[in-house]
Amino acid sequence: MNNTPRSLASTLYSVGLLLIAMASIQSGASLAKTMFPVVGAQGTTTLRLIFASLIMLVLLRPWRAKLNAQSLRTVIVYGIALGGMNFLFYMSLRTVPLGIAVALEFTGPLAVAIYASRRAIDFLWIALAAFGLLLLIPTGATTAGIDLVGAGYALGAGVCWALYILFGQKAGADNGVQTAALGVMIAALVVAPIGIVHAGAALLTPSLIPVAIGVALLSTALPYTLEMVALTRLPTRTFGTLMSVEPAIGALSGLLFLQEYLTFSQWMAILCIILASVGATMTMGNAARPAVAAD
Repeated sequence: MNNTPRSLASTLYSVGLLLIAMASIQSGASLAKTMFPVVGAQGTTTLRLIFASLIMLVLLRPWRAKLNAQSLRTVIVYGIALGGMNFLFYMSLRTVPLGIAVALEFTGPLAVAIYASRRAIDFLWIALAAFGLLLLIPTGATTAGIDLVGAGYALGAGVCWALYILFGQKAGADNGVQTAALGVMIAALVVAPIGIVHAGAALLTPSLIPVAIGVALLSTALPYTLEMVALTRLPTRTFGTLMSVEPAIGALSGLLFLQEYLTFSQWMAILCIILASVGATMTMGNAARPAVAAD
């Protein structure tokens, strides 16, 4: 008789952890955007990944991972995809509001979820997501459209997110959570030269170090840890459905911390992409939706 209350409490606890994780990720993105005037998106990505790799190096001790030639190749591709996802997402934030950038990036995992199901109803979710994207395209009658270059960066981040999911699953099957640390370290090695060339000595600005550590904690260490706990307690479908609201959390974070006000059509675009993701998750049958952290 006590199993139901205990199960409900465990579910609510896990949902709370997941909501905190998503809020943490988007708050970290808002904080990261404040660093752009000093080191640019390139330098910000570099600092985030360097400090995140140091934190995860201590927490997850990735040197214990056992890699063969095949798993090493998988981890390298996973790390490159992770670095590209972070880099392109931050590049998009230079000209695109946070909530819209998250929604555009979310088309990556949405495509993976739809591909995993391949049911007739998935055409509805594809159409809904496409309609949401159309709402974001500038037209001659309005100036409310988004910057197309920034949107391209966000969509590119979505492609990297899809690769991150596919290769992350393979890499994680071999070495579990240590894969995340290895991936972040490889991502830092890939992105660091770009950030160093762009920002140079500005990366060593003392006032930036606490902010960069905060971004690394909020965007990587804390949410990844909370999501790992939630994943062990929630069904995959429930996890995927909850993750689908992340674009809305990103939009609210941008509004609260960055004063990024969106138009009605932009909010509708975000809603369409969220509904498409929720629908794809709920109708995917027994296929497992990849459950991964966002940026």
